[in-house]
Amino acid sequence: QVQPVESGGGSVQAGGSLRLSCTAPWIHLDNCGVNWYRQAAGKQREWVAQLRIRGSTAYVDSVKGRFTISRDIAADTVYLQMNSLRPEDTAMYSCEGFGDVRCRYWGQGTQVTVSS
Repeated sequence: QVQPVESGGGSVQAGGSLRLSCTAPWIHLDNCGVNWYRQAAGKQREWVAQLRIRGSTAYVDSVKGRFTISRDIAADTVYLQMNSLRPEDTAMYSCEGFGDVRCRYWGQGTQVTVSS
């Protein structure tokens, strides 16, 4: 299975936390990076966070200081730790590999719902 599989979504109250996982057999490759995106109902897809090929990270301004992207090479998994969740974080979250051609796949997504 080369397509990444996301998990960890769910329903939480505002202020709560969730940790999303993106698992794929190519995540341990040195020349693969991972993006997390989200898409709320009726809205365009939004880029959320990036784990770059050399390990540095980047975030959209609205999640800086609240979300953290990280990688577990042994588990072939990238995580998105989401703290201090807000209702506006409600969306379908999906991950995407980039870089080497062996990494360029999208997942199906996992739903995150934050209630006020």
